Amino acid sequence: MNTLLLAAVVVVPGGLVPAMVLLGRGDAVERLVGLELMGAVVVLALMIVAIGFGQPQYLIAPVVLVVLSWAGTLVFTRLLGGRP
Repeated sequence: MNTLLLAAVVVVPGGLVPAMVLLGRGDAVERLVGLELMGAVVVLALMIVAIGFGQPQYLIAPVVLVVLSWAGTLVFTRLLGGRP
């Protein structure tokens, strides 16, 4: 097994578990932080897998996901801005 693929297997549960904990409890801001953490972990895992398989064309998906995650964060922040 490639060491990069092994790193992806370690990164995914190691990052998604704290993100799921943040998503499952807390107020809206903490859930937004959990959503952002989940997006970052998924992008990192997709990049590691793409490099591990030696397929640079697979890097398109994480790049698009980063842009969409950033835009989604701006929308959610705007919606949460009116709350005290």
